[in-house]
Amino acid sequence: MTSPAPGTRTLGGLTVSSLGLGCMGMSQSYGAADRTESVATIHRALDLGITFLDTSDVYGDGHNEELVGEAIAARRDEVQLATKFSISRDERGRMRIDGRPENVRARAEASLRRLGVDVIDLYYQHRVDAKVPIEDTVGAMAELVQQGKVRYLGLSEASAASIRRAVSVHPIAALQSEWSLWTRDLELAAGGGAGGDSVLGVAREHGIGIVPFSPLGRGFLTGAITSPDDFDDDDFRKNQPRFQGEAFRANLRLVDAVRAMAEEKGVSAGQLALAWVMAQGEDVVPIPGTKRRSYLEENAAAAAVQLSAEDLARLEAIAPPGAAEGTRYPDSGYAYGDSPERSA
Repeated sequence: MTSPAPGTRTLGGLTVSSLGLGCMGMSQSYGAADRTESVATIHRALDLGITFLDTSDVYGDGHNEELVGEAIAARRDEVQLATKFSISRDERGRMRIDGRPENVRARAEASLRRLGVDVIDLYYQHRVDAKVPIEDTVGAMAELVQQGKVRYLGLSEASAASIRRAVSVHPIAALQSEWSLWTRDLELAAGGGAGGDSVLGVAREHGIGIVPFSPLGRGFLTGAITSPDDFDDDDFRKNQPRFQGEAFRANLRLVDAVRAMAEEKGVSAGQLALAWVMAQGEDVVPIPGTKRRSYLEENAAAAAVQLSAEDLARLEAIAPPGAAEGTRYPDSGYAYGDSPERSA
């Protein structure tokens, strides 16, 4: 199967492929993964021109960075490599956030070792630490840029207020947050409506590119998930509110409408959902995650899907902000970042 090259876009000065690859599922959360197939998926992504790879030091407690490092060892010059820091697991498996400057430096050095590289192209604070002034955290991240260990800085799931404070210290190239047809909180202002003080508006005000994670609604928008029983016991979606009970059934109706429109256009539901995200602006670079070449190739083809103004209006009617039932996560603290207006 061949797909057209996705082309490039720019995130605050960093040129990347217009579609990225989220690598988390190769190490955790979405059931068992095969290492050989995972490495082959990364290689296939590079062959297709998907060169923007996303990982984190917390994915598989370092396993994912090692995997990505192994996969790109002979092709480093082709890759725009992004990783993150600040989340870790304690001895009981609970998540902790640490934005202290000394932790920034230590975690960056560990990531460089695991990835087997001299420089990280894009280094994100994975979640903002409410206990540490973000100016201190970003200041330490900026030192990594000055030292040549990092090229560009990013934030993940940050609030509008945190973004404003961060850019006062150093330019921020990218904001990674969840954004899809069923998660549109990024577009909403603190009062719940659209407006310039939305996270999206503030990011764009400062020339920050947007990197949507879970642009396929954790796989739900592909239409392949029809029952909570579809998940293995080690798949984290099994316990997510949107995949349970009446919320699940309501969300299936949303997906059915997306699938029906996709069939009319001769594309898959997942390709239509990805095309919608990519149509939100030239500063938007989604990173759908997969651990299989077949899904990667399907996602890559979404870059060629053209949506008219009428198509976009129809999707807006199908999935306006707030259309999805259920919160994004259980009340697990770290998952929401520091933005109370986006707790769903």
